[in-house]
Amino acid sequence: MKTSDRTWSFVVLLPSVILLAIFVYGFIIQSGWFSLTDWGQDPVQALSAHPVLHFQGLANYRDLFTGFLDARFRQDLVSTIFFTVFFIAGCLILGLGMALLLDRNPRGEAVWRTIFLFPMSLSFIVTGTIWRWMLQPSGGLNVLPQAVGLPKGNFEWLSSGAAVLKFDWNRLPLLTAALVGLIMVYVAVRAQRDGARTRTLVAGICAVLLLGWALLIGPRLKLLPGVELHGFNLALVGIILAAVWQMSGYTMALYLAGLRGVPDELREAARVDGASEWGMYRSVIFPLLTPITLSATIILGHISLKIFDLVFAMAGPDNSATDVPALLMYVTSFRGNEFAKGAAIGMVLLILVAAVIIPYLVSQFRRAEA
Repeated sequence: MKTSDRTWSFVVLLPSVILLAIFVYGFIIQSGWFSLTDWGQDPVQALSAHPVLHFQGLANYRDLFTGFLDARFRQDLVSTIFFTVFFIAGCLILGLGMALLLDRNPRGEAVWRTIFLFPMSLSFIVTGTIWRWMLQPSGGLNVLPQAVGLPKGNFEWLSSGAAVLKFDWNRLPLLTAALVGLIMVYVAVRAQRDGARTRTLVAGICAVLLLGWALLIGPRLKLLPGVELHGFNLALVGIILAAVWQMSGYTMALYLAGLRGVPDELREAARVDGASEWGMYRSVIFPLLTPITLSATIILGHISLKIFDLVFAMAGPDNSATDVPALLMYVTSFRGNEFAKGAAIGMVLLILVAAVIIPYLVSQFRRAEA
């Protein structure tokens, strides 16, 4: 590249880099600093034009994870994890099913493809409003069985207080270490197959340390003085249905592009080798769709971890059964004026999103360099 071309490239990109540095990374650093202060604990200083802030380290984070008054945040965090798992699974399964149907070139394929993609064109606010009407306890889906002579349903879609899959919050370090340790075992096995000795060694050591910690220290560690149960609130079922309805068309489009990209020669070769229809999909097509599944999982996980507008539109900010950390951050910051604690919640969400996206980006850069 010529020097003049590099200069012009630098000049063109410089405004975007400056704006990104100020309005993205600058505000992230500022929020990180606020989360380490006491801004909002003194009502006089909370809304002052020039508040006097005092550094208090990780006290806000300690209160969020172990404080008696912040059990709502811990339940919101658990709800987000459950929401993410069911949301991603629902979008992937439904999207793949729709893509497989369209891949067979049914009559009116363009019409069906448009119908499947239409929910994606709506905003989460519009989707939330529509589904809030549909999930009214006295109407909507609860009265749908009456159309075929069945009794009216009575499920409290967005207001149910029931919860399942409960666990003690004190077990969270143990469960987290065990889960990450198993992931490291998987990474080590994959790295060994690829012949990456250094990666195998590092992942293996991490797996041994994490699993050993989970077995020896995890059961003895107590975050709270007593038992605090958290689980999957059934009121989130309605939120999950609405989210899957909107985003499954996106995964359908990704999978359909992947299916259309599979060469016909591979399909014919599998059939010649005696593979059944299911065997061809299992051994040939589905492995080729693995990168698409990974990309969709990362994008959907990013969306679910910071979900706000859909929950706000469907259930409002005061429904604790459907609460999520992003909504709690809004309530804490702009209703309770506890800006430092709200910033701490925001930084926790940033860490969760980064934990999902950064490993994916690293793997993509490695593949590009290879």
